[in-house]
Amino acid sequence: MILSDGTIRKRLADGSLVIDPVSDEQVQPASVDIRLGDEFLVFRNHTREVIDPFDKRDDMMEKVIVPQGEAFILHPGEFVLGTTLETVGLPDDLVARVEGKSSLGRLGLLIHATAGFVDAGFRGRVTLELSNVATLPIKLWPGMRVGQFSFHLIDRPVERGYGHPELNSKYMYQSGPVASQYERNTK
Repeated sequence: MILSDGTIRKRLADGSLVIDPVSDEQVQPASVDIRLGDEFLVFRNHTREVIDPFDKRDDMMEKVIVPQGEAFILHPGEFVLGTTLETVGLPDDLVARVEGKSSLGRLGLLIHATAGFVDAGFRGRVTLELSNVATLPIKLWPGMRVGQFSFHLIDRPVERGYGHPELNSKYMYQSGPVASQYERNTK
C-alpha cells in the first residue's frame, strides 16, 4: 500500500517518518518531492581505464561541491553521483521508492540507474545516480526538485532493519553522495 498525502503528513508529525528539511509544499498526493544537494562524485576517467566492482580504490571518484548560486553541468552520456538535500529516516514498517520528476525526465535526466529502493530502517541522505541521456548538457541546480519519495507500507515491521549488525548494510547514515561499496560483498 502506498501512503497518501494525509498519512505522510501524519507520520511526519508524529515522528514515525523523518524527512529533514521538508516543507508542506513538498508533500504531493502520494509522494514527497526531494531536492538536489550541492555535492557530487564524478569519475576520474582520465586516470582509470576500467571499473572492477571488487577493487576498492579511493581515487576512482572525486568530490565536487557546487558553490551557492552556481549549477553543476551534466554532459550528455555522463554519469555522476549526487545526493538528496533531505535526510530520511524510515521506520521498520515502511520502504521508500525514489523516482524522477516527469518534467526533468522529458529533458533527459535520470536520477537513478538501479538503486531506487530504500529499505526499512534506513537513515541518511539518499545517493542519486544521475545520468544525462539527452544530446545537450543539463544544468543541475542545488536545491532544485529532482525527484520524489513514495512510501510503501510493509505487511508487518521487519525483523532486522537496514543497518542491523547482522546485515551487510553499507550506506547507513550517509551525509552526502557515497561511492560504491560493492567490494565489501563476497565474490
